Amino acid sequence: MKEITGVYTAIVTPIDQDDVVNRKALREQVSRQISFGNNIFCNGTNGEFFALSDSEKLRVTEICLDEAAGRKSVMTHIGCVSTDATIRLGKQIEHMGVDAVSVITPWFAALRRSDLITHFQRVADAMTVPVYLYNIPARTGNTITPDMAEELAAHPNIKGIKDSAGSYESLHAFHEVSKRTTDFSVLTGPDSLILRGFKEGSVGCISGIANIIPDKVNAVWEGFKNNQEVDSIQDEINNIRTELYGLAFSPAVVKKCVSLMGFDVGENRYPVVFHEDDVNKIKVIMKNFKLI
Repeated sequence: MKEITGVYTAIVTPIDQDDVVNRKALREQVSRQISFGNNIFCNGTNGEFFALSDSEKLRVTEICLDEAAGRKSVMTHIGCVSTDATIRLGKQIEHMGVDAVSVITPWFAALRRSDLITHFQRVADAMTVPVYLYNIPARTGNTITPDMAEELAAHPNIKGIKDSAGSYESLHAFHEVSKRTTDFSVLTGPDSLILRGFKEGSVGCISGIANIIPDKVNAVWEGFKNNQEVDSIQDEINNIRTELYGLAFSPAVVKKCVSLMGFDVGENRYPVVFHEDDVNKIKVIMKNFKLI
């Protein structure tokens, strides 16, 4: 298995006019990311995981693995509402050759601390590939707290956490857990905190905005590794993010931007509809940042 480190692009899932996963377009996006030095994270929030069937998730993973083979690492999200469904999907995916899987907190049901601990432990028990927790409470309504992460870090197959809570305070708390534990690492979720996360100890990031600006996100990682000044690049990422993400649900905006850049990724499956005025606003922002 490859080491989980560096930039992982939370890659969009291209959909064709027949509402089917567009294999050719997905291969193009995987190769595009790899050309800039980025690894692949598929079936995540930007990949519209909760709007994909299990067979589609398997297809997406297969394509990403095939296109990235021998070049870059592939990590796949397997989280479902129920523990059993997560394990069933995970067992199918792990045999395909992914380097790791991530597992989001179940959503809709309000879960207790003990419920979440048991859920993640059961999934990790069932997997033979490394498991990474995925914390995004704004979307699921359930939070992985630092003390929960510390308890879960004792599991030999739980190797880290992707924190997308959105605040420096949350990310910092998980870095402190990582310092106190063995073999438990942190992956930064919010694009606004990529550089700050690296400086504090994140081993990598999982980036949605890298779908739009793969070069800039990778430049932050490479610059950090080589002790170069890259604050200005992070500032530009933040400015692009602020302008675009204020328009609508950010993963839907990301996919629309990729489409406007000339890539055949299709429409999103979220119930987000971009009217002509919305598209014009996105185009203005993209032109201002020289993205189109």
